[in-house]
This record gives sequence, structure tokens and C-alpha cells, in this order.
Amino acid sequence: MSTQSALSHAPVASGPTAGAPVHVAIIMDGNGRWAKARKLPRAAGHKCGADAVRRAIEGAVQLGIPYLTLFGFSSENWRRPESEVRDLMGLLRLYLQSEVDEMAEKGVRFGVIGDRSKLPTDTVKMIEDAEQRTAKNTRLTLTLALSYGSRQEIAAAARSLAEDCVKGIVSPDQIDEALLESRLFTHGLPEPDLLIRTSGELRISNFLLWQLAYAELFFTDTLWPDFGLADLEAATTSFRSRERRFGAVAG
Repeated sequence: MSTQSALSHAPVASGPTAGAPVHVAIIMDGNGRWAKARKLPRAAGHKCGADAVRRAIEGAVQLGIPYLTLFGFSSENWRRPESEVRDLMGLLRLYLQSEVDEMAEKGVRFGVIGDRSKLPTDTVKMIEDAEQRTAKNTRLTLTLALSYGSRQEIAAAARSLAEDCVKGIVSPDQIDEALLESRLFTHGLPEPDLLIRTSGELRISNFLLWQLAYAELFFTDTLWPDFGLADLEAATTSFRSRERRFGAVAG
């Protein structure tokens, strides 16, 4: 499986505001239900969902959140109807065409994690161009998970270590959490402090299973196309109210 970790050498982003999470991950859910409620095609929901991505980026910058990771398309989403997948890929290309200049101007570094081998060749080229153009930006690191599945990611990391063991590069007793983490797509990024899932669903859906070990979870009934600054603020306010102990006893 061809995989990609575009962020293994992420630049240091500017610091967050006091008490804010450093890294926010979002499962963007509810585009289809948003469209259905308005008797619109699912493609319309995905288009409005792209507008919500823009608002999330602007909100992260405004709130001083230096890392934002969005779950855009899972490895399981390839099972969706061909027409919907085609619409989503087209929307991704349109988004890259229209937003990269603004991301570059606003200091946003863009990267994609996931299995690129299944993506259209022209889409991969556009992703690579966007990554190169924004590589030196430090205001916000925006990561888009595309054709991504966390179990597959962990399996690929384990396979990579196994291959190095066979070659004699690594011995089995050297393998620890840090070494395995270094083979994940997200190597170089801080672990998410806060996971947000929209649309009222209460599950993680094979997203960043390793990385979310100590993340705070926030679920909202807001459908993704309606997600805006107020929703992001509500999540970060909830985050600030929580005591994070990481397995230790409260102080």
C-alpha cells in the first residue's frame, strides 16, 4: 500500500492562546443529512461542507490553535456510490484550486495523510503542489486525512518495523512506543488535545486511534455544513474546563 506522511518535518507553529488546545482534530460529519433535510442532492451538502472547512481554518487562526487536522475521506468511504466519490474528488480539486493561494498568504501549511495510491493522479499532483507551496508556513498546520484509516496506518507502521527487523536495521527489543510513533503518518505533529465530531454521532470511526489516546472528546449535534466559529469556541471552552491528568492523580 502506498502511503504518505507529508508532515514528518512540520515547522513550529506560533503558540496558542492561554488554555487553548494546541492540536484540534475534527471528524466532519453530516453533509448528507444536511442535504437530505433540505431536499438537495448529497453533492450540495459536500459543497457546503467545504465552506465549513474554510470557516474552521479561519476559526483556528482566530482562536490561536496552531494545528488542525480534518477527517475528509476515510479508507472505508471508497465503498460509497461511484458518483458520490467522483463528486467528492471533484470538490477536492476545486478546493485546492481556489484555496491554496489564500492558505499561502495567511501562513497556513497544508498537508495530506493517507493512502494516495487510490487517489486520481491529477489530484495527487495538486496535493503535492499545495504542500510544496505552503511548506514554510508556520501560522497554522492544516492536515487533511484522505483515503485514511487508522488501523491501516498502524499496520503499515508495524510492517515497516518488521521489514527493518528482517534487514537487521532494528532489533525487536528496540521497538517501543516512540519508535512505532515515528512510522505513523502523523510523525512530527503533536498528538491532538481535542477531538470534535459533528452531527451527533458518538464514535471515532477509525480516526487517529493511536494519536487520540489522551485527547478530550467533544460531540456536537451541529451538522458539518452548519459548523462555524461559535461551535469551535464551544468545543474549546469545554476543553478549558477539563482537568487533563494523563493517567496521573489529580493535583
